[in-house]
Amino acid sequence: MAISKEQVEHVAKLARLDLNEEEAQMYTEQLNDILRFAEKLNELDTDGVEPTSHVLPMANVLREDERKDSLPREQALANAPDQQEGLFRVPPVFEE
Repeated sequence: MAISKEQVEHVAKLARLDLNEEEAQMYTEQLNDILRFAEKLNELDTDGVEPTSHVLPMANVLREDERKDSLPREQALANAPDQQEGLFRVPPVFEE
């Protein structure tokens, strides 16, 4: 399997990339080098190798979700740079 320069130019056009002749040729060669390398992987004998989704064993590292009491409002607002009526006051985000 190989990629043609026309295919590279077509994908570049779809991605709205403006490639010159030299860049199109360079990317064509680079992509074909990648494909040749990937094809070499097909030469490996993988009989007896268990399919895996990760190379390392995965374990859930998240703790159980437990309900806990939150900070009292006064303590949460203690270091707020600005507050109003018991709420954090922040600069406007949207312009009118």
